Amino acid sequence: MLEKVDVLISQEELTARIKELGEQISKDYEGKELTLICVLKGGVMFMVDLAKEITVPLTMDFMAVSSYGNEKVSSGIVKIVKDLDEPIEGKNLLIVEDIIDSGRTLHYLVNILKERKPESIKICTLLDKPEQRVVDVEVDYVGFTIPDKFVLGYGLDYEQFLRNIPYIGVMREE
Repeated sequence: MLEKVDVLISQEELTARIKELGEQISKDYEGKELTLICVLKGGVMFMVDLAKEITVPLTMDFMAVSSYGNEKVSSGIVKIVKDLDEPIEGKNLLIVEDIIDSGRTLHYLVNILKERKPESIKICTLLDKPEQRVVDVEVDYVGFTIPDKFVLGYGLDYEQFLRNIPYIGVMREE
């Protein structure tokens, strides 16, 4: 399977950009506490590396939402598979996402979290595919804007595999 994957964003490029994002987030939240909310499963590697670069006090929590199943294209139906463990009222939230394409999942998630009365909600995504957007979502921190291709690696999967490759790749079309 790996022999069909071309590198889109190298491990070195990922490391450098995540460091920059961590520095910017640290400046923006200086003097505040931050709660990182990882959207599982794809966002976990990104959130762990990002958290290491953030210097303000932070906590982490996890949600699993799904709109894909085992498909390459979003079904458009979003469901919560795992909810947060801790209450978020009055907290500064940073939703950490692996990729934003249609925007449906994040739009749904932000609306649900707003009902829980956090102090603030911002979004940080490693990858952004604005060409695919069907729902307007304000993204505060973007690692990389990428073309409309199916990507994998560094947490992103192909049928639950290839999450563990240390770069962002694209499957070669044959």
